[in-house]
Parts: sequence; C-alpha cells; structure tokens
Amino acid sequence: MTKVKICGITNIQDALAAAEAGADALGFVFFKESPRYIDPARAGEIIDSLPPFISAVGVFVDANENFVKYAVNESGVGILQFHGSEPPDYCDSFGMPYVKVFRVKDMESLSALKEYKYASSFLLDTYSEEEPGGTGMTFNWDMAVAAKASGRIILAGGLTAENVAEAIRKVRPYAVDVSSGVEAAKGKKDADKIRRFISTVRVLS
Repeated sequence: MTKVKICGITNIQDALAAAEAGADALGFVFFKESPRYIDPARAGEIIDSLPPFISAVGVFVDANENFVKYAVNESGVGILQFHGSEPPDYCDSFGMPYVKVFRVKDMESLSALKEYKYASSFLLDTYSEEEPGGTGMTFNWDMAVAAKASGRIILAGGLTAENVAEAIRKVRPYAVDVSSGVEAAKGKKDADKIRRFISTVRVLS
C-alpha cells in the first residue's frame, strides 16, 4: 500500500483533518524561512493530540545540530527529514530514522543517493532556485523510477488529487508526499483536497 504524508502542517485543525482522512504521516517544517514554519513546541502540542499510529516527521534545511536536537525534544517527532545539503555523517549522527531529500533537476541530481546508506528512504522533490520545497511543480517521473534502484522512494513535487494516480501507476513509490497540492493558501490546508488526495491513493493501493 502506498503511504501518504501530508507535509507543512501548521495547526491542529489541519492535522486532525489529515488524520481523519487516513494520512500515514504528517510533516512539520522547522525551517524559519518557510511560510509553513511551525514552532517546535507548538508542533509538540499538535502531535500529542494525534491518534496513534501516525508518524510525525520533522523537516529541516541545513539546520544547526543543536537546533535539530532541540526541535526533536520539544516536538516529539520520530522521523527526521533533511531537505538541504546535509552530508551522510550529519544525517546519521542523530541516531534516528531519517529521510534524505533530493531536489531533482536531472539524473545527476540523484548521483549521491548511494552515499546515504542509512537513510530509511529518499524523498524526491522538484528542483527550484527560489525555494527548497513546496513549489507545486512536478519533475520527470522517469528519473524517480530509475532512483528506485537505490532504495525506497517517496515521491513529491506538484502532486494533487488530479495527478497522483498517474504518478503512482508510473513510479510505484513507497509513499507520496503532498503539501501545496492540498492547500487553500500557503500554510493552510483544504480538508476536502486532503480527503480527495488520500482517497485517490487508497483506490490504487
């Protein structure tokens, strides 16, 4: 079954809507320059309110090690997601399951996957010079198919209820990750879009 992660959660209403719709994981962005940033302590309050068996993921972009540890302690996230240029030793040093993100521009963008031997999975997002994620743009999914040889793939980048079925049929990823594709505005989700996205994925699972 393809897993679903709803990323960029900033409030309890959106978190509970995603949980009720059947999300497997929720992402909390601890990158202050993002419009979807959430304070780790506030994320902790939301995570404490979630039903069991939903994974909480902390998203970081080239963060100081002390901040990562602080955010983990404050929020209670159980999985780390590294969205910057973090090297393998840095990612491994926290002793927690982690997802390494690769922003896909071309096949060369994926050449370093093999260096992250202890990553639990790889999230492939669309490359943009302007922002590290949440662009709402897709990339050539043939490259995601090729990347499956290196490990479990989480497909992201411009996914919506309208195109996620095609993406799953083509790539057969371990999971799909959506943020802007289920938003009413940056940082605010649309409950109906969340339900339609997840129900579309479940039909194919």
